[in-house]
Amino acid sequence: MDQLTLYRDYIMSVIKKHNRQSLPGLEIEVQNIFDTENDHYQLVHTGWHKKQRQYGCIIHVDIKNGKVWIQHDGTEVGIANELNELGIPKEDIVLAYHPPYKRKYTGFGTK
Repeated sequence: MDQLTLYRDYIMSVIKKHNRQSLPGLEIEVQNIFDTENDHYQLVHTGWHKKQRQYGCIIHVDIKNGKVWIQHDGTEVGIANELNELGIPKEDIVLAYHPPYKRKYTGFGTK
């Protein structure tokens, strides 16, 4: 299995792990969004609670130029560490939610 396919599999595995199909007492749908053609991956909550619309991106990851770009991480654990534990080297994981000048201090990739 090539590196890109492996990275896709790891990302989808981590997102599935964080997907809770139902949120008790809420009419919220939890969606895995896997665009393997363009390499965009998300975990999204969408629906209603009482009369209020609920929508939120919990996880957003892209693969760009062979690297994993974490655009948003709303988990407590930190999916960068989970992806690293699965075998993605830290230098191939970019914490895109940090400004470029701060990325060199994260211990992960810079670009």
